[in-house]
Amino acid sequence: MSLPKIIRILVAVVGIIAAIFLVRIIGVGDTEIREGNSADVVVPLMYIAYIALAVTVLIVLLFTVFNLLKKPALLKKTLINVGLFAVIIIVAYVLSSGTDLNLKPFLDKGQDVTEATSKYVGMGLIAFYILTVVAILSMIYTGVKKLFNN
Repeated sequence: MSLPKIIRILVAVVGIIAAIFLVRIIGVGDTEIREGNSADVVVPLMYIAYIALAVTVLIVLLFTVFNLLKKPALLKKTLINVGLFAVIIIVAYVLSSGTDLNLKPFLDKGQDVTEATSKYVGMGLIAFYILTVVAILSMIYTGVKKLFNN
């Protein structure tokens, strides 16, 4: 039996099991689920979803690593891109102050917000802004390049 056929059979089995749990969930009804009285119905479907996600991520990572090891030039480009991303994150971390927010209202509400939390959020926002500008500039660059090449 070939690997694609085995995979098709496994996908069909998981799909049938998921459909059975879905029918059970629909049969229980919304009010039971909202009240939390349906853990025996909902939890198994959640575990199937977790397992499917884990298997998918594992397969993607394995194929990515195998592909990178087969093609050293691709590995070099990937490492350069990961390095550039790390530089953007470091620059964003350095630019983020973490002190530009009054923490008292958050602490009064019982939320655990510190200057470090504020700095990480600021870092994420700044990194997002940098990556957005890079994406827009690359789109403009490729558009202008196509205009002059034609």
